[in-house]
Amino acid sequence: MLLVYTDPSFYAAALTAVIILGLAKGGFNGLGLMAVPLLALVISPVQAAAILLPVMLVQDVVSVWAYRKDFDLRNLMVMLPGSLIGIGIGWYMAASITEQMVRLMVGLIAVGFVVYHYGRQLLKLTPSTSKSIGAGVFWGGVSGYTSFVAHAGSPPYQVYMMPQRLAPQLYAGTATMFFAVTNFIKAISYFSLGQFTTDNLQTSFILMPLAIAATFGGVWLVRRFDKEKFYTLVYAMTFLIGSKLIADSLM
Repeated sequence: MLLVYTDPSFYAAALTAVIILGLAKGGFNGLGLMAVPLLALVISPVQAAAILLPVMLVQDVVSVWAYRKDFDLRNLMVMLPGSLIGIGIGWYMAASITEQMVRLMVGLIAVGFVVYHYGRQLLKLTPSTSKSIGAGVFWGGVSGYTSFVAHAGSPPYQVYMMPQRLAPQLYAGTATMFFAVTNFIKAISYFSLGQFTTDNLQTSFILMPLAIAATFGGVWLVRRFDKEKFYTLVYAMTFLIGSKLIADSLM
């Protein structure tokens, strides 16, 4: 564990990951996919996830307060039960699923979703804005599962939410509430699996001040973004990150 406290490469990766998470929690939630893979360049993926989860919980407090009046309750009521099921499956299968498998699955969902979206535009098909309860529970479950195993719940969440074309602040607020509840439930599961060691928690504590500042920065940016530019940016980030996850899993 000495690496965490003495190796400059750890802090370079960790500080960058925390800034990315802050922007994600502030509203650019597609960015959050990059945090664990980035930190996993210098430590094990399991330890990276365990260090970042307490940081994310602190960021959730900030972002929930910032978006306390901006969220879609119906979407939360549909997707959160699915998330709980997905987390339960992740907890039950924790010892049998490799990170490479999860990265490949999340990457394919992310890239496939963006290709599907722009393919419909090229063919001039009317975009779907379906708010089917069944689809919401399913994608909430996939999001809960991938969030549990790799903090990578954004692409499945976006598959259901982005076609609804909510206002950026409402979209960001709904994502904030969804992942705040998801992360809290994950924390209970992580504790039961023994992931919250003293060393990991101490490292998380060191990173928290920057995490809070980055979250406020993300909230400030989202409130000043044009709706079309916001969604174009999120689609682009989703595609690039999905491609990176696919490449990592195949390597």
